[in-house]
Amino acid sequence: MDQRVIETVRERKPLIHCITNYVTVVDVANMLLSCGGAPIMADDIREAEEITSICGGLNINIGTLNERTVQSMFAAGKKANELNHFTILDPVGAGASSLRTRTTFRLLDEVKFSVIRGNISEIKTIANGRGTTQGVDADIKDAITEDNLFAAVDFVKKLSKKTDSIIAVTGAIDLVSDQDTTYVIRNGHPMMSHITGSGCMLTAVIAAYGTANPNCLLEATAAAVCAVGLSGEIAREKIREIHGGNGSFKAFFMDVMSQMNDEKLKEGALFEIR
Repeated sequence: MDQRVIETVRERKPLIHCITNYVTVVDVANMLLSCGGAPIMADDIREAEEITSICGGLNINIGTLNERTVQSMFAAGKKANELNHFTILDPVGAGASSLRTRTTFRLLDEVKFSVIRGNISEIKTIANGRGTTQGVDADIKDAITEDNLFAAVDFVKKLSKKTDSIIAVTGAIDLVSDQDTTYVIRNGHPMMSHITGSGCMLTAVIAAYGTANPNCLLEATAAAVCAVGLSGEIAREKIREIHGGNGSFKAFFMDVMSQMNDEKLKEGALFEIR
């Protein structure tokens, strides 16, 4: 990985427009600040395009959809495309309801996304037009394992070609892929699934890394996934020392991310390229 990906983020301080869900909005804002970016949240149709125009990147997260925010997502997405800005879609719970699934496919039809990030069930919904998503969590039958890794890599490469987007599938094993190259990433800790919003925070970090590093989007996306996973690993060790729980983990998670740099990432990133 490029040794200046994180340094570039901290130098450029990319402003990211987030139309995200109200469950994790504060966590997303704080994680963006921790990774070196800057957040702005504007989901009213009367300002969505205008705010998008002053930002470098757009993060669309469908976690808590309503008619008002859906309109803003389309307006902001089209404006971002017009300006050639970085865009990322987090199709939270796609496949769990008809509204989420329809909205996901409409967004993919009408907006060009630089990156699509989700769990394997959400990504399979995009690929197949249907899914078995259980709420916003991946269906256990869809888990990426060492046994099905070869097929999973082939799957994400084909989907990247189909969507013309980088695909980031996150879980116990993470995959970040364009149509030719896949990063297989093994950073992270199960404790990350015990707090609300770890996926939403990751999507925001990808937005910051991608916006700041437009000439190496695949590498920047992989670096973001590694950095967030590594932060989870280190945070888990820190709470072990103090016998802490979920609340302490979340605080340390952001603390570690705020201190992440390219040297630490190079030392701790666990990935292979296929």
